[in-house]
Amino acid sequence: MSFFVGSNMYAGYGASMILNGCDIAVDKGKIAVIVGPNGAGKSTAMKALFGMLPLQKGSVFMDATDITTLRPEQRVIQGMGYVPQINNVFPSMTVLENLEMGGFVRRDDLSDTISDIFDLFPILKTKQNQPAGELSGGQRQQVAVARALMTQPKILMLDEPTAGVSPIVMDELFDRIIDIAKTGVAIIMVEQNAKQALQIADTGYVLVQGENKFNDTGAALLANAEVRQAFLGG
Repeated sequence: MSFFVGSNMYAGYGASMILNGCDIAVDKGKIAVIVGPNGAGKSTAMKALFGMLPLQKGSVFMDATDITTLRPEQRVIQGMGYVPQINNVFPSMTVLENLEMGGFVRRDDLSDTISDIFDLFPILKTKQNQPAGELSGGQRQQVAVARALMTQPKILMLDEPTAGVSPIVMDELFDRIIDIAKTGVAIIMVEQNAKQALQIADTGYVLVQGENKFNDTGAALLANAEVRQAFLGG
């Protein structure tokens, strides 16, 4: 079994089922990317994995422990970090205050973790006393990811981390995500920039109507003519 597994997941809103038996898994130090058309259930899968949306059927395991019924805050304590697509920083707080808020579940000294994060995101060190709301979109995304890292998660979930940023900033964010994975953190990421995201993915999942349409290595999906034609613009 992989380090983190969402298996045979069924979930939705009211009578409307969005996930129809999809599976998502990732190992420590690896990057799993979820791509697919709008309405495929990508963000819904993230919410189900994080416990924001209860599963009607299926299970979620982390490190061989069944966490299916845990609430999101309990999953954070177990070692999950989640970065939503929007409203993911406290705009009136400084960068440093955002990071300190990210360490809310910890009872130990945060200074070493903050130092490590400033090494990973040097721009945040120079802007640490600026309100996060004054930063560029790409810098705010770095704050959001950095804040999630403050809990020292074993798995980091990123919902559209490059939404609305320039191609240069996207490349930089992807480089940082690779750096985070190299520290042993498992990463699950939903991305609209499918082609670029699959280039850094160890595993890729193509969701269609809440089901796994394709599942392979990132490289294999990029080389798959059917995937390229249908989902990557040829």
